[in-house]
Amino acid sequence: MPTVAILGAGPIGASVAQTLAGRARVRDVCLIDAAASVAAGKALDIRQSGPVESYDTRVSGEGDVLAAAGAGVIVIADSHESGEWEGDRGLTLVRQLVNAGATAPFVFAGPKQTWLMEAVVRELGVPADRIVGTAAAALAGAARALVALEVNGSGADVSLVVAGRPPAFVIAWSSATIGGALITDHVPAHRLVAIAQQTKGLWPTGPYAIAAATAPVVEGLLFGSRAQIPAVTIVDQEFGVRHGAALLPVSMGNGRVLARHSPSFSPQERVDFMNALSSESRSPGVQGS
Repeated sequence: MPTVAILGAGPIGASVAQTLAGRARVRDVCLIDAAASVAAGKALDIRQSGPVESYDTRVSGEGDVLAAAGAGVIVIADSHESGEWEGDRGLTLVRQLVNAGATAPFVFAGPKQTWLMEAVVRELGVPADRIVGTAAAALAGAARALVALEVNGSGADVSLVVAGRPPAFVIAWSSATIGGALITDHVPAHRLVAIAQQTKGLWPTGPYAIAAATAPVVEGLLFGSRAQIPAVTIVDQEFGVRHGAALLPVSMGNGRVLARHSPSFSPQERVDFMNALSSESRSPGVQGS
């Protein structure tokens, strides 16, 4: 099976490696960090938990960034010493990999990488369908959990879409359901507003939530998926924005985004969504992804 390379052995990178290993669909995971001993140590720790948690995924540690060039999927996470790969520093990293011949999709797992995703397409010419972000996708799970708490139910029964451009988000309440029934029939409007505010307050998401959202994206890119997966993707004129990032349900396979799906919005939700896409400046340091 193809190798997944994770750039950065910080909290996000290590959590993604652990989650991928535990799900046991990916055979090889390589954790790469300039602090090579840290990457190797965390990789060993994850491997040692395999017999206890019933997986045998091969997890290795490496210090050379260019070791990622031949991977099946490259996850851009956070370095042990310097934190998230973002801004011009992150762009330099991706440029190194592109110049080394990397043709794999890039998965941006950090919450501060929205500008970087857009810049990789705009400045490096990487095809938009090879660029995916995952930190914001964790908010969909958060919203489902909050709805479940509100109705004393299970998050597994809740279906909803969170969309927008990090850190501006819209929840499509008008089409959201719980157990097949519209959420708007069970939860009063003022409580939906409160839940939406609570959900937005959880941004930026933490390493474990990011890892849970990242693993299905990596697997979808490698093996395909019939499910629509929430992810940040680069849109080009679909919503009047050129080379802009948007959190949407997407279909994946063959190492790329196959389709971007427009949620069913009420008229007001659509206005809020369009405003979210255009609300943030396209400059380094803007928090998102």
